[in-house]
Amino acid sequence: MVIVRQEKPEDAVSVGCVNEQAFGRLSEGDLVDKLRRRGKITLSLVAVEDDRIIGHILFSPVTIQAEKSLFYGLALAPIAVLPEFQKRGIGSLLVKTGLEKCREAGYDWVVVLGDPGYYHRFGFVPASNYGFKCEFDVPDEVFMAIELRKGVFNGFSGTVRYQSEFNEL
Repeated sequence: MVIVRQEKPEDAVSVGCVNEQAFGRLSEGDLVDKLRRRGKITLSLVAVEDDRIIGHILFSPVTIQAEKSLFYGLALAPIAVLPEFQKRGIGSLLVKTGLEKCREAGYDWVVVLGDPGYYHRFGFVPASNYGFKCEFDVPDEVFMAIELRKGVFNGFSGTVRYQSEFNEL
């Protein structure tokens, strides 16, 4: 049985391994390590089966630079599941649990860069629907947002800015 829980300090090496194996490179694991060391993680969850970490999801702060002010939210990135455990609903469990924990903690919105076919099932829509664009040069359909509190995007638009560590990838 898979359980989802908060990442613990002793999970760091396993989280790095999950990200490396899932993505086939070190970049995402390095990003997680930098964000962790610099205290820029809002929420980090792991999926565990038989005392083995098999999945990971991370949320970190982002801002929307609007005309006269900043609005604070979260970015979902990265999410990783060990290859041999993919296509079993573990990623979906991590996303659903993560979004609910963000909502419970009082966060109003989340953005993600990813596959629209995957993230639409959780309620993400193109961020451009709300008048937002990504600071990175990415196709419109892969930059998505979700309101965790209905109507929070009403009345403002702007550019979403990630933590500087995302520029170091």
